[in-house]
Amino acid sequence: MILGFRAAFQKLWLIIAVAFCLRFALVLMYEATTSRQALSVIPFLFEPGNIAYSLAHGHGFSSPLRVETGPTAWMTPVYPLLLAAIFKVWGSYTFPAYLAAVLFNIVCSALTCIPIFAAGTRLAGLGVGVAAAWLWAVFPNAILIPVQSMWDASLSALLAATILWATLALTRSSGLRDWCLYGLLWGFTLMTDATLILLLPLLAGWIAWHLRKVHESPWFTRPLLSVGIAFLCCVPWTIRNLIVFHELIPFRSVLGLQLWVGNSERAPDRRPGEIHPLSNSAEREKYRRMGELPYMREKEEEALHFIGSHPAIEIHLVWDRFIATWTGGTPHPIADFFRVRSFEFRLILLFNLAVALGTFAGAIMILRNGNPYAFPVLAFPLFLPIPAYLTLASARYRHPVDPAILLLTAVALHQTLHLWRGRSKISHEFA
Repeated sequence: MILGFRAAFQKLWLIIAVAFCLRFALVLMYEATTSRQALSVIPFLFEPGNIAYSLAHGHGFSSPLRVETGPTAWMTPVYPLLLAAIFKVWGSYTFPAYLAAVLFNIVCSALTCIPIFAAGTRLAGLGVGVAAAWLWAVFPNAILIPVQSMWDASLSALLAATILWATLALTRSSGLRDWCLYGLLWGFTLMTDATLILLLPLLAGWIAWHLRKVHESPWFTRPLLSVGIAFLCCVPWTIRNLIVFHELIPFRSVLGLQLWVGNSERAPDRRPGEIHPLSNSAEREKYRRMGELPYMREKEEEALHFIGSHPAIEIHLVWDRFIATWTGGTPHPIADFFRVRSFEFRLILLFNLAVALGTFAGAIMILRNGNPYAFPVLAFPLFLPIPAYLTLASARYRHPVDPAILLLTAVALHQTLHLWRGRSKISHEFA
């Protein structure tokens, strides 16, 4: 019976089903406690939903701030286009549209178990793959994020996990088709979440280094082909931006604003939302009056001036964002644990702290063991959160990193359990 339970526990379909049910249960809870009118509107009142509304009503890729402001390159196009298609079919700001959008996010989140399972199995065996997939299924961040607002985080996490698995798998592939598919995967990912561009040269470079190490020749052409295909996928968007704005914008225009919101005279004392033009009417009007690119340039200049003239404050801000990134959103985890009397908040905080420790422990273990796949896995938590440290920290920004950190946590749990069992066996033999 125990063996049968263990075999069932390792079934990937069961893990996916549990992940889906946990996320859908949250939808049912929201539907029971929140009016349908609120659910139909509030989750879409962010930049992706605003752009999607503009697309669905024939105004093009524009107006990210709920008012008419003209064309935008605020974010890359995939997710707003998906939301626009949902608005076209089920209507704008309707409860069926909310259900369709949230179900899409939930399916993406549940399916992320597949590449996590595959990557964990390739990294350190079936036990790690199973443990990592189960961790993802019950991870509070991965349960809340698909449901709370309509952002690309769940799709980005699925794509990031797939890229990690594909990177590990390509070390044993010589087929040209696989390398082309890898490039297409990267191209679609960059058009969904441009932040992942930080990892493209690192992972492609690691694959090339690995091929050279195992004497594959020519070792650089196939990774170079993938990178070339990835950038070709981005060319139509870049051309569109060049035509519309008469400037070269390969991905997004919003970096200046993100820097300013996190690094300005008002940043240390205010919540970011209070000065963001999405909710600050004065800044929104200024954005509308100046136009997107001049506004972004002004904010970038102000942010860089603040960073250069307030180094002590900036170090403090970066440290706070580092802590907030790894605790799930709070820069003061101990104080907030006792201050905020919410079981949900405390559960999320404790789970994130445990995962942060597990990530560190798992990283040490795979480095000590000389795991050949250590670099691609470690690249995600080492490099992908850097923009959050410099601009804004939130659980949503870290979400594409979460598959890799749960993999490392699974390694730590598996290795610890293995050592404990070994010591217990030795103690039993000498008893």
